[in-house]
Amino acid sequence: MEAETFKQRFLPFHPKLYRVALALVESSDDAEDILQEAYAKLWSKRASLEAVQNPEAFAVTIVRNLCLDFLRSPRANSRSAPLEEVTLHCEDTPERQVEISDQLRQVRQLIEELPPNQRQVIRLRGMEDCSLEEIAQITGFSDANVRTLLSRARKYIKEKLKTKSL
Repeated sequence: MEAETFKQRFLPFHPKLYRVALALVESSDDAEDILQEAYAKLWSKRASLEAVQNPEAFAVTIVRNLCLDFLRSPRANSRSAPLEEVTLHCEDTPERQVEISDQLRQVRQLIEELPPNQRQVIRLRGMEDCSLEEIAQITGFSDANVRTLLSRARKYIKEKLKTKSL
């Protein structure tokens, strides 16, 4: 496979691959490093890539596997990255903006308290806007398991927010 064909076939998936890596490793720097490694791995396999029926799924699988390898490494366990900042645009009063900002901070904190599988699924669904099928493909969980994890995560967050507001 020529370089131009490789670029045309795999670079259109870059935003999605980045979102997947970011959701899994929770660090933009690490996600970028993993993407570079994924592209290098794809390039080294370029001779056999012509036979790949679904290049997007193949690339997502490589990124997912590299993320899982990274998460098992000592380097990943030595640091924890915060969630990416969310920008709010409100036309409300400053008091309302502060209240919304505080609620968002609470939700972020609650997401961090979730078990890793639930945290991963809720980030992919809520922050990366992945479909349930995409989440199942990325994580390797069954569709039913994805729905269960998502439901449990949402339920936990709702319950904790109710108890904090009482």
